[in-house]
Amino acid sequence: MVSFESTEIAFRIKSDRDLDKAYWLFRAISNKKLVRLGGLLSRLAINIHFPIKWIVKPTIYRHFCGGETIEDCLPAVARLSQYNVKSILDYSVEGKEDPAEIQVALDETLRTIDNAAKNEFIPFTVFKPTAFAISEILEKKSAGESLTTEQEKEADNFRNRIDALCKKAYDLNVPIMVDAEDYCYQKFIDEVVMEMMEEYNREKAIVYNTYQMYRCDRMDIFRRDLELARSRKFFLGIKFVRGAYMEKERERAEQLGYPSPIHPDKESTDRDFDHALTFAVENIDRVSIFNGTHNEKSSLHLVQLMEKHGLAKNDPRCYFSQLYGMSDHITFNLAHQGYNAAKYLPYGPVKSVLPYLIRRTEENTSIAGQTGREMNMIIQERKRRKSIK
Repeated sequence: MVSFESTEIAFRIKSDRDLDKAYWLFRAISNKKLVRLGGLLSRLAINIHFPIKWIVKPTIYRHFCGGETIEDCLPAVARLSQYNVKSILDYSVEGKEDPAEIQVALDETLRTIDNAAKNEFIPFTVFKPTAFAISEILEKKSAGESLTTEQEKEADNFRNRIDALCKKAYDLNVPIMVDAEDYCYQKFIDEVVMEMMEEYNREKAIVYNTYQMYRCDRMDIFRRDLELARSRKFFLGIKFVRGAYMEKERERAEQLGYPSPIHPDKESTDRDFDHALTFAVENIDRVSIFNGTHNEKSSLHLVQLMEKHGLAKNDPRCYFSQLYGMSDHITFNLAHQGYNAAKYLPYGPVKSVLPYLIRRTEENTSIAGQTGREMNMIIQERKRRKSIK
């Protein structure tokens, strides 16, 4: 049976100095007031073009990111591969609506597909759909509002960009995941991704959608999508996550006067997340699973489901993944046991990735017990290493 308790396995990639740096970083992140102040100051620094790269890069950036370019990430990919941990390069520059910036993001994502095709330790590519669209178009299409001729053209441009990425992924046999976005954008994104699945997932899952299981409707949508996949004879690729925009979604729903689209509590989200994994494994003949969670119970749940249904540990239809710099005890222990385990490896220029890093630290403070768990695991490993010296 898989256990996540071995800190020796969890931190085998980290030197003593790396462990010390990680401890102090998580200790800082555990201070909500400090994180809030740091976020405000960082956003201010970005707005007034104040140079902060010198302090960000050797600290929070180095811990959570692979580098500024694909090439910068390759040493981290190689190090992780030594422990049977795969990498998924995630171009984490926040979406901009300028056509030139959209083209830059498209070209870079195409490069990640090329790179993954040449590297056996990079099993997937991934992108944020808001990087390739004007947000107003996504929102209007999702709400079913009428668009001007120019806006319809922009919607078609978005669809064509997604198609270009998925076709390239299909041609090079590289599975590609489409990240989830805000509720107000997601309906149109879902429609486009299902079109891509029907086109490119005829032999196996190449295109993966992302289900945020904190949404009340995701299980119903999962059942609907599976029924469609069976009737039209294509495969579903699904990345399961809990969700990253909880407070934002609740505030928006309250402001605009519609029911909150997300579950009222963590227990409901946990229930649906694990229920979705169960349903997916029960339909493994048609569904490929990417289990994107930092939750130990949900990770073990998939392990148990795989054992129950006689699936091999390295079945290509089942992957586990955590973010680079977090939950190493899950990733490395799973990989050590022979399961498909991968790290999401964000990359991009420091200044451009800073909004992602701010959000990541703010999310860490809001996830109950996350930073405390990271610190406790590090403390255990430091004690273990001292005891054998």
